[in-house]
Amino acid sequence: MKDALEVVALFLGFVGWVLVYVSLEDNYWKESSQAESVIVTSTVYENLWRSCASDSTGVYDCRDFQTLLALPGYIQASRALMIASIVFGVFGLVGALVGMQCSKIGGKNYVLKGRIAAVGGVFFILQGLCTMIAVSWYAANITQQFFDQLYAGTKYEIGQGLYIGWSSAVLALCGGACLLCACQFKSPNEKIQYAHQRTIRGHIRSITATSGTPSNYGRNAYV
Repeated sequence: MKDALEVVALFLGFVGWVLVYVSLEDNYWKESSQAESVIVTSTVYENLWRSCASDSTGVYDCRDFQTLLALPGYIQASRALMIASIVFGVFGLVGALVGMQCSKIGGKNYVLKGRIAAVGGVFFILQGLCTMIAVSWYAANITQQFFDQLYAGTKYEIGQGLYIGWSSAVLALCGGACLLCACQFKSPNEKIQYAHQRTIRGHIRSITATSGTPSNYGRNAYV
């Protein structure tokens, strides 16, 4: 049960880590709304790194953001959180691989391996939290501008890149939780006997052996 849970945790953490890359490379974090347009001639969509536009014929053009300091604060924070998520995911994968009981990496010190696996689970949870905060913050700004009647700029809708990011966060959180739960399980062979129990049993055996030895003195020794 413990080994299977660790394998499931590693799989969930790895898939969540891969989806972070997929979400970052996806251009559709937000897409221009077509709710108020009868005839759609062009579509504008953006992510954390670039802005793209496509027309009705399918021709599109993308350009990277030229400066970092001129970007809105939530975009800069989302960038930092997604990069931190990738770093935490790397540490989580390394900790899970080294700390798994079925892995030969790190020797046979299962107490140390269990602690390393627990640290890997914490890193997976941090990865999921960073991704969840980044995509949720980005989506909150999209919805705030969309429902603001006084906002005169282009209104956007939530793109598919955010949904991939949410999926990545959920998988990473589940993988970290499974890895932490696996560290709590102990098989019967891993139970440690107390040293004082063996001492007491040995003391009882020595007393029994002493009492059972024949004495050199007979019943009439003092007569």
